[in-house]
Amino acid sequence: MSGFVPSRLSIAKIIFALCGLGLFSQAAVAQDETAKETEQFIEQMVTKHDFKRAEVEQLLAQAERNETILEAIARPWEAKPWHQYYPIFLTEKRLSAGLKFWQEHADTLARAEQTYGVPAEIIVAIIGVETFYGEYRGKYSVLDALYTLGFHYPPRSKFFRSELEQFMLLTREESLPATELMGSYAGAMGYGQFISSSYRHYAVDFDGDEVRDLLGNPVDAIGSVANYFSRHGWKQNAPVALKLATTDTHAELVSKGLKPEATLANLLQDGLKLPEGHALSDDMLGKVFEFEQVENNEYWLGLHNFYVITRYNHSPLYAMAVYQFSQQLQQAR
Repeated sequence: MSGFVPSRLSIAKIIFALCGLGLFSQAAVAQDETAKETEQFIEQMVTKHDFKRAEVEQLLAQAERNETILEAIARPWEAKPWHQYYPIFLTEKRLSAGLKFWQEHADTLARAEQTYGVPAEIIVAIIGVETFYGEYRGKYSVLDALYTLGFHYPPRSKFFRSELEQFMLLTREESLPATELMGSYAGAMGYGQFISSSYRHYAVDFDGDEVRDLLGNPVDAIGSVANYFSRHGWKQNAPVALKLATTDTHAELVSKGLKPEATLANLLQDGLKLPEGHALSDDMLGKVFEFEQVENNEYWLGLHNFYVITRYNHSPLYAMAVYQFSQQLQQAR
């Protein structure tokens, strides 16, 4: 008697039917997929990076899925309208703390500016927005965060599994305790909230002690933030953004994306109105952004350095908050 060999389509239909009968749950399918992805990850760490299998298995066994992390990534602050977003960061308390931080680390900030060409106020603004100068460095286990998002958050699981890979390499290279590190719900760490790949690629030993410590050393953090901006193309003494008038023409110039790709000459032909007294040349690249206010929305021209700020966090709201905070710091200083 010949055996029946079902096709892939037949198998899929059987599974679908079983699901309808409640005999093959979606949870079971998801669990099976997670197990496959976990095994692939373990194999990758062993074959590609020479980790011992038992070492990777033991680390993953200590990682826990955290529902709070999944809830947090589903409602990021950057999803808020501008009029709700900026009051979180542009406060007198943060300004006062920023000026104090600048005063305490004036020599280091001056050295970072000289070395990397990134102004002190931008560095101070970044560290202030990210962690309030080290006061809020994150309450989540970095291992749990990367495990949770890498294996239980399909929209960006590939990215976060890559970050888990980078995290394991980082902790091995820097002799860091993988199960003890705390950070944001997305696995960012230290004064400047570097994710693991950024820590590995952009962290610098700025105080000369032969350790790249972004977790507890503000000097290394200052140098590393400056290096990050420099490596992403920050142009020294170049403008960042320019506020525009609220007009229908500027509303029509708003487009998706973050990178400035049109010259000011072309934007001017399309109706861009620059304020009097500006010092921008026609060959500069720019992009018009809209920021939602309660009544009349604001329009800003973002230039190359504005785009560089978005390399730190891919949000125009974030970049604008950092830029405006940096201006407050500079003026108060």
